[in-house]
Amino acid sequence: MKMTWRWYGEGNDNITLDHIRQIPGVRGIVWSLHDKVAGEVWEMERIQAATDQITSKGFGTAVVESVNVHDDIKIGRPSRDHYIDIYIDTIRKLARVGVKVICYNFMPVFDWTRTELYKQLPDGSNALFYEKAAITDNPSEMVDRILQGAGKFTMPGWEPERLEKLDELFASYADVTEERLFENLQYFLERIIPVCEEVDIKMAIHPDDPAWPIFGLPRIIRSRDTIRRLLDAVDSPYNGLTFCTGSLGTNPDNDLPAMIREFADRIHFAHIRNVKVFENGDFIEVSHRGRDGSVDMPEVVKALYENGYTGYVRPDHGRHLWGEEANCRPGYGLYDRALGVMYLLGVWDSLENAGKVN
Repeated sequence: MKMTWRWYGEGNDNITLDHIRQIPGVRGIVWSLHDKVAGEVWEMERIQAATDQITSKGFGTAVVESVNVHDDIKIGRPSRDHYIDIYIDTIRKLARVGVKVICYNFMPVFDWTRTELYKQLPDGSNALFYEKAAITDNPSEMVDRILQGAGKFTMPGWEPERLEKLDELFASYADVTEERLFENLQYFLERIIPVCEEVDIKMAIHPDDPAWPIFGLPRIIRSRDTIRRLLDAVDSPYNGLTFCTGSLGTNPDNDLPAMIREFADRIHFAHIRNVKVFENGDFIEVSHRGRDGSVDMPEVVKALYENGYTGYVRPDHGRHLWGEEANCRPGYGLYDRALGVMYLLGVWDSLENAGKVN
């Protein structure tokens, strides 16, 4: 298991690479060109500059997260081939600097959905929260609340210039059924996976967050059956999964350890975070400690360990602690994610030590 940390870049993240160097066990930075919107060309000079900055601090740069997929590809418009060609160009350029995994998603309109960014927990910390009753037929109020809460920070999938045309976006997806969205994803992968095989970059799709349809939009990567369908449809080891315990864990019917065991050979990246799911369908993000939420974190780590997982892991969203929400990106504070790193590595170390004793 290779521990990594998501970093949004200098000037776009209150956390520095020097901060991250002090967290034991973190060996890689999950990065991107976060100002790039879907469909834009990634210039080789900027890719090289970003990786040079990260490697100068001793970190690896093998994982890129948020090479976003243009809406025309998801919708299946005639222009999709143009945007797929741009995506392929980015894949080839990333291979030149040693990237091995690209994390992406295929969610319509919203990359992830929460209704509140700073919901207070009983201990006084606060975290990202989803209130089921707040998801109405009109998403504009939620969008305004999220963008205001983000403050000065960019958030992939929540670009203001894109969401200014929210009504147009929803109208463009009006005829996109779950089946059509899946066909468009398969078309996209059938174009890019041969290139990935050629340059040795694995694609790792992120599950839908939350793991059910919202605002009438289809969701197609949300369960064991939907994941298996995708992996079978484009049956290459380069077509794989970002196993996100927080996204998949929003649905109590998802047996996460069983899913890890089934898809072990196709999991190229893992986001490990905990959520507490309430009976009414609400959920809130909590500490990584297993007993604090609804995800059995020790069993998740154990399943990865027992299946010989050697891929990349990062602590996903954390709570905001000790007032850091005044300056940090929502969900991406320093302290709780650092605690998460130590918790996850502690579980992993205990499993390794038990194996040595036996």
